[in-house]
Amino acid sequence: MITKVCGIYFSATGNTKKITETVAAQLAKDLGCPMELKDFTAPAARTEVKEFPADTLVVAGSPTYAGKLPNKILPDFQTKLKGNGTPAVAVVTFGNRSFDNSLAELVSVLTAGGFRPVGGAAFACRHAFSDLLAGGRPSAEDLAAAEVFADHAAALAEKAELPALSVAGDAAAPYYVPKGTDGQPAKFLKAKPLTDMAKCTKCGKCVPLCPVGSIDPQDVSSVPGICIKCQACVRGCPEHAKYFDDAAFLSHVAMLEQNFTAPKENAFFYAE
Repeated sequence: MITKVCGIYFSATGNTKKITETVAAQLAKDLGCPMELKDFTAPAARTEVKEFPADTLVVAGSPTYAGKLPNKILPDFQTKLKGNGTPAVAVVTFGNRSFDNSLAELVSVLTAGGFRPVGGAAFACRHAFSDLLAGGRPSAEDLAAAEVFADHAAALAEKAELPALSVAGDAAAPYYVPKGTDGQPAKFLKAKPLTDMAKCTKCGKCVPLCPVGSIDPQDVSSVPGICIKCQACVRGCPEHAKYFDDAAFLSHVAMLEQNFTAPKENAFFYAE
């Protein structure tokens, strides 16, 4: 018997949180039990192992980065989440290009971690790079679809015998290679956000927003650590002072805007 639903998510710009929370809330409603949310985004939230018993239903949410789970966060999903035959629902979001192999990877990670995935879903959400890509999503229709998905998953969660969950994609596939408008690989791994000091008030709000702790709290224009291009600081700056000017990065964004503005469908999978 499920006695609790726990939603845990990595969500740099908020959309994965919204989807995960919606699914978890509906599951809790369907199963008549309390819900708890755990934000897995900040570095401090990923320092300790989170272990879940068999009577908790876990909803794990992650965005899609280059067709898979974020590579710098993947080790935390692999080592900091532990199940004990714990039923789970895997949820990924994607920025209107494709979820590629991210859902398959999340299902694989959960299974290896002792969880028992009963359902998986991929939701098209506004791309972190551009509002032209799935702008306004998740919409009211997307959230309603998330609730219907949760209804179906809830009916499976307490079943003792279920086949292994099969979803689209290949967990072992390589990362998608970003391309520019010229069709060639766009190499921007070392690109970091810049700061318009004419706009920056040095409020420091960007510092805790960075999920890898890379912004210098003493000088917010300095990013000595790695950058995963999540856009948390860009979208979270109240003065709109953060931006990218890397030519390869901007070319990739332009390519996405040229080719992937048509609305993509959400995808749902169940262990049945």
